[in-house]
Amino acid sequence: MCQYAIPPGYRRKNTPVSPKLAVFTGIIDAILEADKTVHSKQRHTATRILERLRDEHGFTGGYTIVRNYVYQARVRRKEMFVPLAHLPGHAQVDFGEANGYIGGKLMRFHYFCLDLPHSDGCFVKAYPTEDTESFLDGHVAAFAFLGGAPQSIYMTTPSSL
Repeated sequence: MCQYAIPPGYRRKNTPVSPKLAVFTGIIDAILEADKTVHSKQRHTATRILERLRDEHGFTGGYTIVRNYVYQARVRRKEMFVPLAHLPGHAQVDFGEANGYIGGKLMRFHYFCLDLPHSDGCFVKAYPTEDTESFLDGHVAAFAFLGGAPQSIYMTTPSSL
């Protein structure tokens, strides 16, 4: 509780599943999966799924638990997109590692990458190690390349720092 400024209140760890419905969730999932191949007007409603479960499989539960499960299953299957918006003058920095040939010999090297997502500007510099000196030198070199510093930089700190 010490990590919260205000107590968060009760939170469920797992979504409750009705014991009556648990046996039939695979059948509902199969019906919803088959519905993807038919016209939207021909897809099953929660009421129709309940009728099929009762008639074909002997389900004795109620409408609400079926409706809630169908709703949650449809939400899980929806394709979601998070729009990315990058303001001008803001950068991202990261350190990575890659294999490359230097003098004909395969070597592992570490690289500093400063990216300006709004303009697709990018600065990359390779180093033999991932350490504080390389990280700071990468910033100095990138700022010299850009002719100044960005307004803000989002970065992940290298594990070796």
